[in-house]
Amino acid sequence: MNINRINELAKKSKTVGLTEEEKQEQARLRQEYIDGFKRNLRAQLDNCYVLDEQGNKTKLKKKDE
Repeated sequence: MNINRINELAKKSKTVGLTEEEKQEQARLRQEYIDGFKRNLRAQLDNCYVLDEQGNKTKLKKKDE
């Protein structure tokens, strides 16, 4: 993932504008960034536990489980 390229395209978009190919690249890079962010967050949450008053650890569950 290239956050620098995302930033370059955002800056160019605000100044001179983007070509159609650059717009497509920007959309693709942004979606890849979002997907990676979601994967990392899910991985962190999969390893989270809640500690109750008695000291028992309970693994977090997905809302639909």
